[in-house]
Amino acid sequence: MKNILYIICALFAITATAQQTPASEQKGVYTIMNATAHIGNGKVIENSVIVIENGIITAIADATVVRMDIKGEKIDGYGMHVYPGIIAMNSTLGLVEVDAVNASDDEREIGTFNPHIRSLIAYNAESRVVESMRPNGVLIAQIVPRGGRISGKSSVVQLDAWNWEDASVRTDDGVHINWPSSFRRSGTWYEPGPIEPSKNYDEQVTELTDFLNSAKAYNSTVKPVGLNLKYAALQPALNGDENFYIHVDGEKAIRDVLKFIKANDIKKPVIIGGREGDKVATELVAMNIPVVAGRVHDLPAREDEDFDMPYKFPKLLADKGVMVALENSGSMERHQARNFPFYAGTVAGYGMDMEQALMMITLTPAKILGIDKNYGSLEQGKSATLFISKGNALDMRGNQLTRAFIDGRDISLNSHQTELYERYMNKFGAEIKR
Repeated sequence: MKNILYIICALFAITATAQQTPASEQKGVYTIMNATAHIGNGKVIENSVIVIENGIITAIADATVVRMDIKGEKIDGYGMHVYPGIIAMNSTLGLVEVDAVNASDDEREIGTFNPHIRSLIAYNAESRVVESMRPNGVLIAQIVPRGGRISGKSSVVQLDAWNWEDASVRTDDGVHINWPSSFRRSGTWYEPGPIEPSKNYDEQVTELTDFLNSAKAYNSTVKPVGLNLKYAALQPALNGDENFYIHVDGEKAIRDVLKFIKANDIKKPVIIGGREGDKVATELVAMNIPVVAGRVHDLPAREDEDFDMPYKFPKLLADKGVMVALENSGSMERHQARNFPFYAGTVAGYGMDMEQALMMITLTPAKILGIDKNYGSLEQGKSATLFISKGNALDMRGNQLTRAFIDGRDISLNSHQTELYERYMNKFGAEIKR
């Protein structure tokens, strides 16, 4: 009983102090002057003027060419940079607070096939982890369930909200399939053996195919006998209204996925991870399949792989014409999601143009998620979801935010970590740098 009370108290301490009051709706007008605007579509305006009204970018122009009157509050961005809000793809933000506390872990459900599970209703807008994303410019995230062969449905949220209803940008953007692994490493974690073919691979692929065929049959029946939530949940994706996100790595597995996509007439497929996808890039381009490339800050997957393969892999895909975004799944993924701008910076450090690398965490994810009409770039008529940085936001040294806006709302950049920083800097009488 005492242990239960400790856990309850710990959870209360986690959540009670974490929630900041979300910013109120925009009142008045903001005019950002003199900053370098990184549009998000590959273009840059060196000396820009951006007008924000009612949560929308109503004007963006080159101040050296177009003369505009200042409206409302003037924000002088001289020497600074403006970026569209960064989008964290394939994230579990808000689904887990403390990994060691089961009561705060809501990222997966039991069972193999769970297409009816919706991650959005488990999203914790008061998460202290979510709060720590905003100071680095990560303002939007795709919240993805984990586990099973079909994990469930993801949704897209903005990261300054009272609850999951307020947070939702796009509800149920797609279904997530975890493709069986065609190879596995033998041995144990402390004494690993050689990599060998997975014995159950074909059986698992057949099981997945049978489930999908059953769902098709159910949804094509005019009056099915009884309600099957799992089959019914797949109908929007089968119709092409939602994405099919297929998590897969390895050349053989990806080729099998391409066959699976063709055989089942999957209309909006997206590959997540995609290691060795550069070997089948021609097919990916021909089938118009985007890839959300696996974590950049990672180790090579094989002993004989180039040490820098994770760093240069997105560029290898992009150079062959594949639409590429970045993701962050893996160990400590929630806490590392704040590093999305630096993943793009690493890709740029390994040959990618800086603005093209920025697209991989802004406009390209927005296109994949189906929210590019309003998000992903600094364009007239789009949502004013953006931030101002003192330097290059893709560089750890330059990513120092001064202001950030979500739908025109002037959001807080404070977090539990900034509070601790200020507390202990004051304790030792040091100068607080902003």
